[in-house]
Amino acid sequence: MDRRTKNLTKRLQPGEIAVIDHVDLDRVAAEALVARQPAAVINASPSISGRYPNLGPEILVKHGIPLIDSVGPELMAKIQEGDWIRVEGDDLYRGDAVVATGVRQTAESVAAAMENARAGLSLQLEAFAANTMEYLRRERELLLDGVGVPDIRTSLEGRHCLIVVRGYHYREDLATLRPYIREYRPVLIGVDGGADALLEAGYRPDLIVGDMDSVSDAALTSGAELVVHAYRDGYAPGRKRLEQLGLPYVVFPATGTSEDIAMLLADDKGASLIVAVGTHATLVEFLDKGRAGMASTFLTRLRVGGKLVDAKGVSRLYRSRISTSTLLMLVVAALSTMLVTLRVSPLGQAYMTFLTARWESFVFWVQDLFT
Repeated sequence: MDRRTKNLTKRLQPGEIAVIDHVDLDRVAAEALVARQPAAVINASPSISGRYPNLGPEILVKHGIPLIDSVGPELMAKIQEGDWIRVEGDDLYRGDAVVATGVRQTAESVAAAMENARAGLSLQLEAFAANTMEYLRRERELLLDGVGVPDIRTSLEGRHCLIVVRGYHYREDLATLRPYIREYRPVLIGVDGGADALLEAGYRPDLIVGDMDSVSDAALTSGAELVVHAYRDGYAPGRKRLEQLGLPYVVFPATGTSEDIAMLLADDKGASLIVAVGTHATLVEFLDKGRAGMASTFLTRLRVGGKLVDAKGVSRLYRSRISTSTLLMLVVAALSTMLVTLRVSPLGQAYMTFLTARWESFVFWVQDLFT
């Protein structure tokens, strides 16, 4: 049980029931749940409120995970983590007693709710535009002149920077970018859980940026420089955790998201190229994130301009069509051709005779050595 889905997925084990309280379940949260293979997902809130067509419920249903919706917030007080419960239809039982009743989502019900939610897109677009203008008013000096960007030890001047957010397709894109990382050796910047994504891929982050609520202690103590995202008034929720771990850090106060300040930091410190993995790039993704702060990402991307290369979906843009077995057959065919050529050509026959003679000489030398 957890009201924050990203915290729950850290300890959820396969076969357990996940109890969440997540209005408008987004795609990233749903994919994180699917990766943990729960027996079912119980949501105290509506997984699709109708504000916009969010993508999470469709992903859960598609993977065959039962989703019981809108069971009510009182469920979080009725049961405790570790209780044995069972799901039958729309009902949730503990022992023989029904502790909650919700709505079991199906592919048809999710499709119908998504269709109705599309009608609310115009209102969401208006709110998104208003939030964008409000962010521009608040952070004009930061966006235009870089006022407020802290000094860091890590040198970014003239280097490529790879910013990793644990978002859509980050695993596939990181795997596809291996040759690029090996050749250019960019500065590796993990945004919160993106630092763990780098560790999982076999890399050590150079910088970790964020509010430090969804990054592991292993990543924080990996030797990376730490930049704590703070509110405009200077309050930084992640400061206490780093002080408890005894780790040095710098504070970056800004209104936007952590991925925004990572891009602004790289741009202000002179990065020649910014490659983004797992970040939010489209209107659907901004809305699916489900918070007003995503308006800042839109302006941040305009700010960094031509430096930014989005690696999103690069793993789907090109996949090698040559399989391992095909390559093996090609090698065997090439070797066979070489052997046949050596056997039938006069030069090849002379070369084979020479090699045979050398081999016999080597064998005689070994025999003499041991006798």
